[in-house]
Amino acid sequence: MQELLKTIADRVIAGRVDAQSPHPPELAGQPGVKELVTQALDQGADPLTVLNQGLLAGMEVVGRQFRDCEIFIPDVLVACQAMRAGADLLRPHLREGGASPLGKFIIGTVKGDLHDIGKNLVSMMLEGAGFEIVDLGINVPEEKFVEAARAHPGVPIGLSALLSTTMVNMEKTIRALRAANLPGGVKTVIGGAPITQEFADQIGADAFAPDASLAVEAVKRLMAA
Repeated sequence: MQELLKTIADRVIAGRVDAQSPHPPELAGQPGVKELVTQALDQGADPLTVLNQGLLAGMEVVGRQFRDCEIFIPDVLVACQAMRAGADLLRPHLREGGASPLGKFIIGTVKGDLHDIGKNLVSMMLEGAGFEIVDLGINVPEEKFVEAARAHPGVPIGLSALLSTTMVNMEKTIRALRAANLPGGVKTVIGGAPITQEFADQIGADAFAPDASLAVEAVKRLMAA
């Protein structure tokens, strides 16, 4: 079974969804994540083990490779697709077994900003790490972040911005979250092309993530604090 779990992880890293997938060409005709996860379940594997030692183990490598610039955004996207294909098969079994996600994470692109590529990439990386994502979308006003924080107490919040002109709305959102005096407070992590650690410190964000893989590490640290 360990060899099968390792192969699942390898197929996630390769971004091979199923046997019909054209990517990657060197694995043409070979099974993908869908077939291998199904095989593992048919052999009586624990769904949570398949998730942790197969899908999430593969995504952990993908995150590390992306952080070290060994792979690039297209590689991450196909890996996420493969991971999601396996997760879809596991989800009903995990629910039956009462398994819960690693945690929740709220994310949105701040008011005035319509860009979502970075936000979506962070969401996929966190989902691949075992988090349940509450995606508020783009052009999100401060009030909507506050509503989400109130609906999901204690859940960290990610703020994304691609434009220097919308960076100021990160500060407004953090102020609004603090003014809401929510039980236990709210921890925030910010990121985006124009964002720096200095800016994060200036507006009182709890963490800064310069890229998607480091966002996963930042969120884990916030949850452990």
